[in-house]
Amino acid sequence: MIKGTFPIERFKDIDTPFYYYDTKVLRETLDTIREELRRNPEYEVHYAIKANANPKVLRIISAAGFGADCVSGGEVRAAIEAGFPAHKVVYAGVGKSDREINLALDYNIHCFNVESEAELLIINELAEKKDKVARIALRINPNVGAHTHSNITTGLAENKFGINLEQIEEVIEQAIALPHIEFVGIHFHIGSQILDMIDFVALCNRVNELTELFERRKYPILSINVGGGLGVDYGHPNHKYIPAFHEYFEVFRKHLNLRPGQTLHFELGRSIVAQCGSLITRVLYIKEGTCKRFAIVDAGMTDLIRPALYQAYHRIENISSYEPELTYDVVGPVCESSDVFGKSVDLNTTHRGDFIAIRSAGAYGEIMASQYNCRELPKGYLSEEL
Repeated sequence: MIKGTFPIERFKDIDTPFYYYDTKVLRETLDTIREELRRNPEYEVHYAIKANANPKVLRIISAAGFGADCVSGGEVRAAIEAGFPAHKVVYAGVGKSDREINLALDYNIHCFNVESEAELLIINELAEKKDKVARIALRINPNVGAHTHSNITTGLAENKFGINLEQIEEVIEQAIALPHIEFVGIHFHIGSQILDMIDFVALCNRVNELTELFERRKYPILSINVGGGLGVDYGHPNHKYIPAFHEYFEVFRKHLNLRPGQTLHFELGRSIVAQCGSLITRVLYIKEGTCKRFAIVDAGMTDLIRPALYQAYHRIENISSYEPELTYDVVGPVCESSDVFGKSVDLNTTHRGDFIAIRSAGAYGEIMASQYNCRELPKGYLSEEL
């Protein structure tokens, strides 16, 4: 989505801030993944709904034939309502409530990714009450680190996610023995925004070690779910808007030893939707400080929290101006010092009323918005509806 292709004239009639989703970029991204899946028919991709649950975006992804990865009962419901088939829905999360488990059982979803022995017993108990058998995969904490932000690393022994390696055989034995549980496989997820493929190689090596062990124990591993985590290029959304899907899938093709009849599941989220989305905001004021020049915009950390929460970088562009560049701190109106989108940002000379695009915001943007300071939630629009 390059600067000149934003439909600025149409933006003038829309209240800012809002999310703008370029469906051409989204569909090209989905087509790129589908081409990889055609080369690897034993692979299945479940879109991680936590990245973006805008119903219009979900319908495009479900129509492309993908499954859904959910981490709450609300996401399970959103997936089904958006057209994802129940037999392609997987449900993870360390704190599934009884109500959420019952909802997923009623929908007959494909699989629960179980994160503890305690959860396994509750799913069996609730399935028994419904006279059903719940399909489950056990999420294993592989104790594999990822080169990413500490707040989005999930595969270390110190993290809250999954069953530790030293406990897994005991839990598998229990799962196989429970009458209302069908044990189908194992699940992993080591983190998010991973760009170094060596992290995924390390995951493959750990999975291979475990599957060889389980094979010797005669455990029936029908599916292996390696989660997601593939990152995007936040610095170059115009020229590198398609993530490294080929390299990503090639790692698993080369390094993970699937047995005949096994399926390999992926849970991609950010890499599917990040680059198609931009947060569009208007400039309210230009403030000349003693040693800083501020562009104060009408979007805030309530609309896009990643810079405040993770110190995340997003490319920021003035899509109204072609004047020479000046340097600004781009800040929002929220009453917090952390309400900053970028410091020392070079923008075309910026004026009150200019449109600013905060790029690569399709993932963990609209979905994480809040109403702090009693601010309204931002709306989301598809390019094809403007």
